[in-house]
Amino acid sequence: MASHRRPKQPSRARVSVLTAAAATAVALSAQVSAHAAPAQPNKDEVKAQVDKLLEEQEQAAEKYNGAKERADQLHKQADQLQDQIARSQAQMTDLAAGLAAVAADEYRTGGVDPSMQLMLSTDPDKYLAQASSFEQAANTQADTLRTLKDQQRRLDQQKQEAAAVLAELDSSTQALNDAKNQVQEKLKEAQKLLSKLSAADRAAILGGGAAASRSDSRYDLSSLPQPGGYAGVAVNAAMGKRGSAYVWGATGPSTFDCSGLMVWAYKQAGVSLPRTSQSQASVGTGVPLSAAQPGDLVIYYGDAHHVGMYIGNGLVVHAPRTGDVVKVMAVDTLPIKTIRRV
Repeated sequence: MASHRRPKQPSRARVSVLTAAAATAVALSAQVSAHAAPAQPNKDEVKAQVDKLLEEQEQAAEKYNGAKERADQLHKQADQLQDQIARSQAQMTDLAAGLAAVAADEYRTGGVDPSMQLMLSTDPDKYLAQASSFEQAANTQADTLRTLKDQQRRLDQQKQEAAAVLAELDSSTQALNDAKNQVQEKLKEAQKLLSKLSAADRAAILGGGAAASRSDSRYDLSSLPQPGGYAGVAVNAAMGKRGSAYVWGATGPSTFDCSGLMVWAYKQAGVSLPRTSQSQASVGTGVPLSAAQPGDLVIYYGDAHHVGMYIGNGLVVHAPRTGDVVKVMAVDTLPIKTIRRV
C-alpha cells in the first residue's frame, strides 16, 4: 500500500528569502525604468509651463519698475532736502557770526538786551516760553534765527523720513530681484525641455524671433485709422518699433517691456506717463472697448500687469514678453481690465 506523505511546507526562513528576492527584483526593475530614456516632452505641457513662468516674470518686472521709479523719486527728494539744509545752515552760520559781533559790542557797552539773549540762546524755544512779553522777541534778526531753526528741524525730519522710506524700498527691490532670479531659474528648467523640441515647436511656444516680427502679416494694417494730435504721434512711434525685442525693465529706444513701450511712445508726443502698467491703469479717463480710439491704453489681467496701445480696427500694438518682440495682436486676445484715454 503506497504511503501518502504531506508535501513539506517551506520554512519561514525560505519564505523570507524568496520574498526578499522578489522585492529586490521589483526594486531593480523600478530603477531600470527610472534610468530609462525619458519620454519626449509634450509640446502643450511645455508651453503651459513656459507661459506661466513668463507671466510671473512680467508681474515681477512691473513690480520692480514701480519700486525703482519710487526709489528714484526719493533719491531726488533726499538730495533736494540735503541742499536745502546745507543752505539753511550756511545762512545760520553767517547770522550767528554777525550776532556774535553785535553781542560782543553790547557786552563791552554794558550788557546784552533780552532780544539778544534770545538770539544767543542754545534753546530759543524755552527762552520764548519763559519770556514775559513777545515784544522781547520782535527783533527782526531774532525772528530770522527762529525761522531758520524751525526750518532746519523740519528739513531734518523730512530727511530722516525719506531715508527710512528709501531703505525700505531698497529692501523691497532686493526682494523683487531675488524673486525674479527664482523665476529665471525655473525658466532655465523649462528651456531644457524646449531644447528637446524642434525649432518650429520652440518658435511656436515662444512666439519670438523673425517669425514673430512677421506675425503682423495676418492682420490688415493698411486700413488703420490715422489719428491726429499727440495720440497719433504715440501710435506711430509704437508701430515704428514693431520687431524690437522685449527686455524687462527697458524703455527704449531699441528694446522695451510692455509699459516701457507706452512710456517711450507717449514721450515722443511730449506726454509723460507713469512707469508701470498698474499706474497707467489709472491715468486719463476710462472708456469702454466699444468706444476705444487709437492711442488708448489697454490694460490687461486683474492685477494690471500688462498693457498695450489701441491702434484701431480691434487691434493693439504691445511688447508681449521675454523671447518675443513688439507686435500687433487682437485687442481681446488677453483679458481686459480697463481702457484709458490719455
